[in-house]
Amino acid sequence: MPNPTSYIFDAFALMAYFENEPSGERVEQLLYNAEERKIRICLSVINLGEVLYTVERKHGLSKAHNTLALIQEMPIVVLPVDDQTVFAAAHVKANYPVSYADAFVIAIAQSIKAIIVTGDPKFHDVTDFVEIEWLQQRKSK
Repeated sequence: MPNPTSYIFDAFALMAYFENEPSGERVEQLLYNAEERKIRICLSVINLGEVLYTVERKHGLSKAHNTLALIQEMPIVVLPVDDQTVFAAAHVKANYPVSYADAFVIAIAQSIKAIIVTGDPKFHDVTDFVEIEWLQQRKSK
C-alpha cells in the first residue's frame, strides 16, 4: 500500500476545530480520515506550543492542559524539531512575511512533502513552493 498523503496543521487549523468555527468541520473530516489511516496528519511541536499558549491566553491554564490531552488523543503525529528544521525555518522567516511558528510549518511541509492546512492569509506568499489547503478565514468578532 502506498504511503498516505501527509497534511500538516498550523495553529489556525486546530483553533478552528476547537472553537467550532465553520472551517473546523473540514479539520474534523481530516482527523476522521487520519483515524481511518487514509491520510497522515502532522503538527510541529512549535505549533503545538502556539495552540497551547493561545488557549491559555483566552481560557486559562486548565483549558490549555485539557487541550493538550485532547490533541494527544488525536490521530496527529507531533513532530520534534531538530537543528536542520530550525535552520530551514529561519531561512523561511528571513525571506517571507510569516510568523516564526508558521515558518516551521512551511519548512516541515517542504521536508516531508505535506499539504499545509490553514486559513492564515500570510501563507499566500509561499504558495509557489508548498501546497496549501485553504480553510475559511475566521469571522471578525
